[in-house]
Amino acid sequence: MTDARLLADLHAAAESVWQDVVPLCPGFAVEVLPRIDSTNSELMRRARDGALHPLLLVAAEQNAGRGRQGRQWHSQPGAALTFSLGLPLQPAEWSGLSLAVGVALAEALHPQVQIKWPNDLCWQGRKLGGVLVETVSLGAQRYAVIGVGLNLVAPALPSDGVLGPGMPALPAAGLLDLMPDAAKGVGHWLRRVAAPLLRQALDFEAQGFGHLVPRYAARDALMGRPVRLSDGREGVADGVRADGALWLTAASGRSAVWQHEVSVRPC
Repeated sequence: MTDARLLADLHAAAESVWQDVVPLCPGFAVEVLPRIDSTNSELMRRARDGALHPLLLVAAEQNAGRGRQGRQWHSQPGAALTFSLGLPLQPAEWSGLSLAVGVALAEALHPQVQIKWPNDLCWQGRKLGGVLVETVSLGAQRYAVIGVGLNLVAPALPSDGVLGPGMPALPAAGLLDLMPDAAKGVGHWLRRVAAPLLRQALDFEAQGFGHLVPRYAARDALMGRPVRLSDGREGVADGVRADGALWLTAASGRSAVWQHEVSVRPC
């Protein structure tokens, strides 16, 4: 059973987040659930039923959390912060949204937190968390669901499955490994990241990702490193483009890699 103290902590944090955010986003709401299969799945279900208002959905426990390409996200109550932000957005270009989210989260967490293209948060080569962006279109409206999972305590299970030959799971880390503030609990970290995330999403709608490239570069976990892609290609990661694509430099030259095509691991 989910601890009553954990739920009380999350409800208090939700109220604080709502007070911070509602002036920026009229109609914004925060909902806390004791358990759910996946906060992303729930917001996607609601969006398909026509609920397209701005909503932060927080779960004390997820039993079927999802990452990119169908991978599972394992979490235990109190050991991870799991939530999804649903927003109606109309950016001129959607490419780079997960990178913009990564920038907001990394900057809100700690100077040593890095971003591994396209959607992982890392510390010293270990995975602290991840981002999953999904969208639903209803008529002329498009609704973005931004899912976030952050480990407070490193899980015993791998953070990813094996993606293919030479593509092992990233070792996991928790915020508690990085800083003692993690012991303050999930509510503390929800307060810390939720408002910056929403501001970044609204900024992305207005300006896209291009102006964030320098800030991303300061947190780029792959820059200058040999990498292997899940489609078998190898090369050196050479930063990201203004549209969020990864630059890959290989013997054959420099090419752009799109996040829906592959996963990437340091060699």
